[in-house]
Amino acid sequence: MGSMSETMTAARAERLALCDLFEKVGPDAPTLCGTWLTRDLAAHLIIRERRPDLAVGILVPGLGGRLEKAQDELAQTDWRQLIHAVRTGPPFWHPTRVDLVDAAVNTLEFVIHHEDVLRGDGEPRARREVPAFVADATWDALGRIAPLFLRRAGVSVDLKAPGRKIIRGGRGPGVVVTGAPVDLALLIYGRARVADVGYAGAEAAIETLKNANLGV
Repeated sequence: MGSMSETMTAARAERLALCDLFEKVGPDAPTLCGTWLTRDLAAHLIIRERRPDLAVGILVPGLGGRLEKAQDELAQTDWRQLIHAVRTGPPFWHPTRVDLVDAAVNTLEFVIHHEDVLRGDGEPRARREVPAFVADATWDALGRIAPLFLRRAGVSVDLKAPGRKIIRGGRGPGVVVTGAPVDLALLIYGRARVADVGYAGAEAAIETLKNANLGV
């Protein structure tokens, strides 16, 4: 039998791991997504994949009210059904049914949201040993997205993970951030307060990076 890395994409593995965690912590556990509980996060993931007419409200503020109402209603439905809907993924017609698209669109989505639940109490320590193939996929995805996100950093940033090529982005005073791929992803997605990373650079530049409006 092949290993998980040979039989499953990192995005799929993180989806299933998140659903297992949902089952463990229940519908009312805290997350790093503002005031969302786990039931709200599950509803978000379902709408994102199954209701494109509503999901557009994630990116278009004027449509956010309709999205919020639908998400709130969905979040109050049966917890087991919510988990099942996240676990089974999008309908057959959705582009992320194709592994390459799933990897491009969902790797960081599910890595980040998995950590949103694991670290929902706001503590910066790691909560799991990330599988090597998930760490590799996370780093590959960061290489594509981090330079774009770091345009808002206010400083230039070198992301360093052991044994990997440096990812650079931003401009201005320099900061070097060192950590595991998943923790560096948390930083890039605006979760610096829980990212288990080390900083090197001028104190003012580091504070600028920590307080930057990163993520989506």
